[in-house]
Amino acid sequence: MSNERVYKMKFSSVYPLLVQKAERKGRSKTEVDEVICWLTGYDEQGILSQLAADVDYEQFFGDAPDFNPNAEKITGVICGHRVENITDPLMKKVRQLDKLVDELAKGKKMEKILRT
Repeated sequence: MSNERVYKMKFSSVYPLLVQKAERKGRSKTEVDEVICWLTGYDEQGILSQLAADVDYEQFFGDAPDFNPNAEKITGVICGHRVENITDPLMKKVRQLDKLVDELAKGKKMEKILRT
């Protein structure tokens, strides 16, 4: 899938998939929201606003109030790519979110996921 195609994916389409992935492994929507808030600086209302506005990934990350500087600590492989080696800034943010939800679904403790 091309980067441009990923950027134009609606966050409102991807979000339920992220929640489903976590819930299938016994985690909650609240925990998914917590990692999204940690990464992007949105609060719960901000996430709801972005979902209601039907924004794409590009706008979702572009509008992020306070992207977490500790996001650089997110490492590992997601979708066959090492997160820390991705050079495109937007794609890196997309993959960082994927990696956090993946770690959540794999049962990691929230403290480790949030790099605290």
